[in-house]
Amino acid sequence: MTVPLDWPSLVGFAGTACIIGAYAYLTLAKATNPFVLHGTNFMGAALLTVSLVYHTNWASLVLEFFWAAIALVGLARAWLSRKDAGEVAE
Repeated sequence: MTVPLDWPSLVGFAGTACIIGAYAYLTLAKATNPFVLHGTNFMGAALLTVSLVYHTNWASLVLEFFWAAIALVGLARAWLSRKDAGEVAE
């Protein structure tokens, strides 16, 4: 029996594409922008969380919580180091 894809599944696929894209970017780029890397990871975790709220899988939901939290820490560190670099340059 084939079940058509519903909108939460499509949102989840978009989140998966974000996370895979971020990993490919990290692996293939000569130099990475932390805002792109962590922002894309955060967006992927958020989209997958939306999907997992509708199709609950607790283990995956916990994984996405930590994935998003780590991405937010990465974004915060990138923001703080950008501010510090600006103060040093002045």
